[in-house]
Amino acid sequence: MRAGEARLAIDCGSASTTAVVAWPDGRWLSLMFDGEPALPSAVLLGGDGNVLTGHQAWHAAATDPQRFIPAPRQSPEQRLTVAGSDVDPLDLVAATLRRVAGEAQRVVGSVVEDVRLVVPAGWGPRRRTWMRHAAHRAGLPQPRLIEAPVAVAGHLVAAGVQLPVGSFIVVCDVGAGAEVSVLRRGPAGFEVLATLADPSAGGNAIDEALATMLANGSPPDEGQRWPLLASVGAAKQALADRVAVTVPLPQGSAVVLNTGLLEQAAHPVLHRVAQLTTETIAAAEINTTDLAGVYCVGGAARMPLLEKALTETASVTPTLVPDPATAAVRGAADAGAADAAAVGPPVEVPVPPVRRAVAIAVPGLASLALIWQYFLTAEYNNGSRILRGYHYWVLLNWGELAMAAVLALLACLAAGTVLGSLIAVHSPTPDVRSEGGKVSVGILAAVSLGVAVAGLYAVVASQYFRLPMGGFLRWALWPITPIVLMAVAVAVVAARQWRAPHGGWPALLTVPTGSVITATAGMLLIQYSLTATRWPHLELWIDIAGRLGGLLLGVGVVMALVTPLAFRLILATPLALIAAAIVSWQASGVLAVFYAIAVAVWWAARLWTRIVRPATPTPSQQAQVAMRAVDSPPHGGG
Repeated sequence: MRAGEARLAIDCGSASTTAVVAWPDGRWLSLMFDGEPALPSAVLLGGDGNVLTGHQAWHAAATDPQRFIPAPRQSPEQRLTVAGSDVDPLDLVAATLRRVAGEAQRVVGSVVEDVRLVVPAGWGPRRRTWMRHAAHRAGLPQPRLIEAPVAVAGHLVAAGVQLPVGSFIVVCDVGAGAEVSVLRRGPAGFEVLATLADPSAGGNAIDEALATMLANGSPPDEGQRWPLLASVGAAKQALADRVAVTVPLPQGSAVVLNTGLLEQAAHPVLHRVAQLTTETIAAAEINTTDLAGVYCVGGAARMPLLEKALTETASVTPTLVPDPATAAVRGAADAGAADAAAVGPPVEVPVPPVRRAVAIAVPGLASLALIWQYFLTAEYNNGSRILRGYHYWVLLNWGELAMAAVLALLACLAAGTVLGSLIAVHSPTPDVRSEGGKVSVGILAAVSLGVAVAGLYAVVASQYFRLPMGGFLRWALWPITPIVLMAVAVAVVAARQWRAPHGGWPALLTVPTGSVITATAGMLLIQYSLTATRWPHLELWIDIAGRLGGLLLGVGVVMALVTPLAFRLILATPLALIAAAIVSWQASGVLAVFYAIAVAVWWAARLWTRIVRPATPTPSQQAQVAMRAVDSPPHGGG
């Protein structure tokens, strides 16, 4: 078996790092560090520049506490000062990753090329890029980032948990801190609907509280703090199976720590985890009755008090995932999967529901209606397309061609997730079969198909009217360029495994159907008014139809630009009147381009408000929690 076939997954948490190597035949192995499956993420920067990792760093902290960094995973903009010198946190995290890579190479026998890094779901692009840089600095190949709750969900499905398409689950990750996420299983995989994190609601806070209790109520001094925290952490793990343990103190004495003292220290912390769970469920805009399960993972998830807190405060019944500290990393590595190409749940080709089908069909049919009218209502001068005379020319509505191209592209984009799943079924590449990969590939395929259809309109029109192709290509392709650019930006975001937007990717890719219908009706009426035979008794009605078409097209633009009804009413009046006033052969192209720009602005707004800066649909308290999650590094990895 070639070493390149192995898969290495790493969960580099704030407190500890776990790693799993898996092979295509289903075998997998947790990497061991100093005889344990969890490598402490702490490091100690020696005076000679060498970096000690794991337990070596904790042991050396007793004699050199000034150079000890318990949680080197920092925000990208933060710098560390160690013993008076500035240190790049990237180098410290890279030291831990380098040790993991070395152990993986020793186990496999060669460098592992397929590397996956588990990251918190609440991380944005800067932190994800920062983690990629750390992996690169550690000498690892380009990693694929997998969100922790998505990895856990994949592990649950691989373990036989029945989670049908459309079901909702909560993943409560309690490691050094806490991150709670609500996920929905869609046809293309799991997507994160909401995630909130609190770094002060996890194992680190419990350890600090216990250390203060054992130090007679006062925080230990710097020289004794790290050895005491190390002893407390080991004792806390031992209490999962015992009633009481002896904790050695740095000054040489020892005290007995029992489950009662542990629960006393852990109660406020785990109660905060339960509150965070309630807030996350509310942020996802679902009820507890909608949940298929609540699953607890992370190093601190084994505490019995967590189940009690979730049951009493959040009104949910949690399930402790077996070996909770490694659930995410096993899911990321597809541990136990018999086929390396089978990443997570099986790929399904979704059948669009009625609303999705309508969202795809409406712009498609509207595009066909416009291009049909475009061909039938052309006015020939100095001959016909069959028998051309001298100075043969055709009076065409370029705006109608542009609108048909725009709507064809929108129809393809609305089917983006379906196209992505169809491609993923036949793709052996893991990145394509991931949730973000499906969406990204689907959008890019939709863009390619939409541009191809627009180009086809231009080519067919040029051949049909027997005119040079340049003008047709300009009006078919240039107006859709802003939409193409925005769609590619969304594809890049999806490919980088960012959070799924609220409501899912299909909702984000669908332009308001009302805007499409209104704008299409407006352009059809405008073209009718420009080309209809003006009998004296019908001339007034034909003019009215043209002005009405301008009004409708202006309203369609407003419906694409803004969503609140009040804003639509305010903007619709002036824009609709202006559009109605300028209806003419020359202005039809301007109106179509205006609509294309409005759709591009709509895409930009969706990208910003749904993904880059999503508005939290919760009370102010939940918004404050989300802000804390952004300002402080989440501790999803434990």
